[in-house]
Amino acid sequence: MPSNSLKSPVTPSIEELISRLEEITRNIENPDTGLESSIGLYEEGLSIAETCKNRLQEARKKIEVINPELAKTVPETPRTKDLFDSES
Repeated sequence: MPSNSLKSPVTPSIEELISRLEEITRNIENPDTGLESSIGLYEEGLSIAETCKNRLQEARKKIEVINPELAKTVPETPRTKDLFDSES
């Protein structure tokens, strides 16, 4: 069998994505960051936040299937309600 030399792109973990969001926030808050750079960073941050939201929604669905009782223990706060129950 021929070996496949093409590697699939590595998907960053949710922790890596959150770390990048924190870095973006620090850069935007830096007064030396120009307006155009800040706008680009903001757009990147929005995209990353949407990716995180989708992954968390997928994780919750898996938990609900695996252990419905455990899924009920997630505290219902406005933030988690918006995160898990909003339709995009």
